[in-house]
Amino acid sequence: MAQVTRHLFIHGRVQGVGYRAWAQDTANRLGLDGWVRNRRSGEVELLVSGRPEVVAEMIEACRAGPPFAHVTRIDEADAAPEEAHAEGRVAGFISRPTV
Repeated sequence: MAQVTRHLFIHGRVQGVGYRAWAQDTANRLGLDGWVRNRRSGEVELLVSGRPEVVAEMIEACRAGPPFAHVTRIDEADAAPEEAHAEGRVAGFISRPTV
């Protein structure tokens, strides 16, 4: 089964609105691997890995985010699948500390 991994930077009012918890819940519900974290520069950074159609569904969901978020733009790039499994994890989606 083919998988894709995408690295996202989500811009707008995305901190202080529960975006990380929402992203973690959404990705886990969809069965995706990866991580999410806040950036001190104000963005939310997300790495997501899974079947192409499910990753696309997650990216589309990220355009809206949780109820109080206001996403103005998402920067996307391909990423290496192993980046989604950092810290010795086999699978799953986690929230990482702010950088």
